[in-house]
Amino acid sequence: MTEISKKIIGQVKISLDIAEQVQEKIADLSDFKEKIESIKKENISDALAVILTGAIQLKSSDIHLEPRENQAILRTRIDGILQEASFFEQKIYQAILSRIKLLSGLKLNIDDQPQDGRFTALIPKTNKNEEQIIEIRVSSLPSEYGESLVLRILNPKNLISLEELGLREEILETFKKEIKKPHGMIIVTGPTGSGKTTTLYAFLKTIQSPEIKIITIEDPIEYRLEGISQTQAAPKRGYDFASGLKSIMRQDPDVILVGEIRDSETAKIAIQAALTGHLVFSTLHTNDAAGTIARLINLGVKTSDIGPALNITVAQRLVRKVCPKCFQLKKPNSLILSKLKKEMEKVSTKVNLPKIDESLEIPFIAPEGCKYCNFTGYKGRTGILEVFLINEEMEKFIINDPSISSIKNKAIEKGMVTMRQDGIIKVLKKETTLEEVDRVAGAEE
Repeated sequence: MTEISKKIIGQVKISLDIAEQVQEKIADLSDFKEKIESIKKENISDALAVILTGAIQLKSSDIHLEPRENQAILRTRIDGILQEASFFEQKIYQAILSRIKLLSGLKLNIDDQPQDGRFTALIPKTNKNEEQIIEIRVSSLPSEYGESLVLRILNPKNLISLEELGLREEILETFKKEIKKPHGMIIVTGPTGSGKTTTLYAFLKTIQSPEIKIITIEDPIEYRLEGISQTQAAPKRGYDFASGLKSIMRQDPDVILVGEIRDSETAKIAIQAALTGHLVFSTLHTNDAAGTIARLINLGVKTSDIGPALNITVAQRLVRKVCPKCFQLKKPNSLILSKLKKEMEKVSTKVNLPKIDESLEIPFIAPEGCKYCNFTGYKGRTGILEVFLINEEMEKFIINDPSISSIKNKAIEKGMVTMRQDGIIKVLKKETTLEEVDRVAGAEE
């Protein structure tokens, strides 16, 4: 491999000219489409630079390049929803594909097997003598008409504080209290893309200090945090979450973040770490907070260990926020009003709820939207959460191996606000719509 090729792999430096063009001319999806159309046939390197910087400018989380029979399509995920951005002739698509594979260290001569890689985009900040460093994670998958690419954009700007997560005051106070405990375990659950990593990193940023040692094991490392020891799992080399966690325990940590609990051995070691004086953060794939208990039991953890080890479990999803420039307020009809009252009547009196009566107005989306929100009616996202606090009474309840529904009912009885109820509170506070809560958290049965 030549020296020039070595320099290309792993890093792309965006020119100041491209960065300025993007920042000055791309304010919405239609601008993005127009800019790609104007440049895609001129220079492949510049076209890729516009795609990357434009997607970042629009706060996209992912870029999808998908070959079809006669052309390829570019889609970008904004606020959790995929939107079409451009189409490419096969020749142009193949050139972009090769460029991305070269940058991310994927093998150019392999197109019939999945491959994973990553590269760094260095984007100059206009009017400033500095660069924005964005990690791009690349996944290649063989499909009927060629290789399909997904580029995950890992923007460090997504690393926000607890106060910026949009939490209700009660949840914020609970989190601040629980993450300062010297030991125990906090598990965040939810599907891919539900904001689990953002929440966990917000925990780390809050407690980070020179007095405590924080070590993470992740697969892969998504964001770099100063002052924290981060290690990446490499299962092909025998360094998985379980073996990595064993090694971490010999490093005298105070706080441990395990990217995900996937197997029995990892679950048991993480629980033991929480029981022996360490604060452990991790994630699981379950539908709700109460389901965490059943999942740990399925992974072979003793019920007698779960209660004492767990501090809280959190289930979360992301809902889109209404566009501040075009949303409308309307009074819900009598049927919707009645349903809202019924769903919220069991919410703890400790929760500060807006009044639900005939004077209530809730957000509705303008049918046409506006340019600011890419004509979707929504701009940005916020979390809806349920937080299951494990106290002494819950410990005794869990030891009898209750069903998920029994655990959930007990948690609600003790004041837990469900994810759907948290979503409705955000509707009442005019942050999102009832339709969006139905889409993400499920409609009332």
